[in-house]
Order: sequence, then structure tokens, then C-alpha cells
Amino acid sequence: MNDMAPILNDYRDKLPEVRGRLRENVRLDKVTWFQVGGPADFVFKPEDEADLSEFLTNLPFDVPIFALGVGSNLLIRDSGIRGVVLRLGRHFAKMKTEGTDLVVGAGALDGNVARFAADAALEGAEFLSGIPGSIGGALRMNAGAYGTDMSEILVSAVAYDRQGMRHVLTPEDMGFAYRHCKIPADWVFTQATLRLSAGSTEEILARMADISRNREESQPIRSRTGGSTFANPPGKKAWELIESVGGRGLQIGDAKISDKHCNFIINTGTASAADLEAVGEEVRRRVFETHDILLRWEIVRLGDVEMHLGETE
Repeated sequence: MNDMAPILNDYRDKLPEVRGRLRENVRLDKVTWFQVGGPADFVFKPEDEADLSEFLTNLPFDVPIFALGVGSNLLIRDSGIRGVVLRLGRHFAKMKTEGTDLVVGAGALDGNVARFAADAALEGAEFLSGIPGSIGGALRMNAGAYGTDMSEILVSAVAYDRQGMRHVLTPEDMGFAYRHCKIPADWVFTQATLRLSAGSTEEILARMADISRNREESQPIRSRTGGSTFANPPGKKAWELIESVGGRGLQIGDAKISDKHCNFIINTGTASAADLEAVGEEVRRRVFETHDILLRWEIVRLGDVEMHLGETE
């Protein structure tokens, strides 16, 4: 805490006044699904878009920011996060229909959006029920599952840049690629409009139930995990590459490659963020040495690197 004090004091003097909630030295380990990681210097929950815009407009550029959703696809390193973490609250989780379009806040949970669409007899968003996270993260990562991704249903997205300017982005602006968009990392998504189609609520819910059963059977969803760890390389499946190099069940401390699905890392007890990252790096090393393929992390990693190499089992 003493080491952080100079940083906190330096940033504290630079933070603008807000109407929302601004907290200092906030623990984040209980926020992420891995249940690990150090604290954030500051966490800001804006009251509304105007509050967010004003904050960004008046925040000096040397203060880093990061928009945090529900922490489902995130590994926060043990050193924590310098600067300001932005969290979108209830105001940013609203949903409404406009014909067959669905307008949703970036803070809305993917699963809630899928259920809202089903209740409105709108099909096309069922895949979101199989993606843990929020719409903001789904936009950032072009989240997808079961043959569909965000690029196929997005009409427009609203984001605020680092200067507090509001942008309405088309799919072309987003520059979607596999698990990626080209929007700068320090832009904050606040809303998305999704184009769906009329359907049967009963049939939509049946498809969502199939997705739920498939996830339950094939993924360690009841473990402390960050979801899919590595993006699939072109023409390959990450899990097959990991299995081929003996990665299934690989363990460093309490960080383990899942026996159920080896593209998932799980915290089996008291793993540190360094342990979790180390076991991921070990399978990346093995895959590269064996197949000359460098797996790309799909999980977002934040904070200064303090990784150590433990003993593998």
C-alpha cells in the first residue's frame, strides 16, 4: 500500500469532479471470474452518458483508463491496475425494442439481452446466451459462439473517445475480425443497436436451452475460469493444439488447464494471477515449439507483468 501511495496521490490530484461514484484503491479480485488480481487505483461508475463524457473530457491523458464489464474474460495481474477503471451501472443496462431492432446498453449482460430478445419474439441473439459477459465486451471482442458473432447482428454502436466525444459507429467503422475490433482500447462503448428478426418465443427459448446444455456438458462453467483462453488460429482449434502437446490437466500451483475443456484455465484454489498466466504461457510455448503456431490470448490481461514460472505437474 505504501508503494502505491505516491501513484494514488499523483492521480488523485488530476481527477475531475463527477456526479457518479468515484472510489479509491478498490479490490478487483472478487469482481473477476478468476477471483484473482490486485486493486485498481480508482474505480469510476458514471451516473449517465453526460457524466462519462465530462469525466473523459477533463481527465488528463496521462491517466490510464480501462472499461471493465463483469470480469468474465479478464485476468487482472497481481500488481493491480494503474489509473481509472470505468464500470457502467444500471443506467447503461437498459434495453428496448424498435421494431425488430434491439437497442441495448453496453452494461447489459449478454444472457439478459438474449432472454429479452426471446421474450420479444426476436431471433438472432440466442448465441449471446452462451457468452458470459456484457455487451460492451461483446462489441470489443466481436464475441461469438455457435456459428454467429456480433458482426452479423450489429447495426450501430455508440462509444466515447478519450476526449469525451460521442461517436456512432457502423459495422464498417468497427473493423470487425475474429474476436477483435479496431476501435481504440481507450474508447468506451455505451450502447448497441442489434438487428434481429421476428420469430417464435418458444422456438428461440428451445435453442437457448440447447446452448445451455451444450455449455454445461462441454465447458467448466461452474469453475473459476475466464472462459475461452486462446483464439482459434486459422484453420485450427486451440483446444486440439493444446491437447496435442499434453496441455490437458497441466497445473502450476492451483492454476490448471481444465480436464473438461483444455482451452479453459481454472483456478482450483488459491492460484495467483501469475500462476494462471504462467500455465497459459507454458501451453503457448509447447504449441509454438511443436506446431510453429503462436496462440493468441483471447482473455484480456491487465497490469504490470509479475509472472513467475512455477513447477508444472
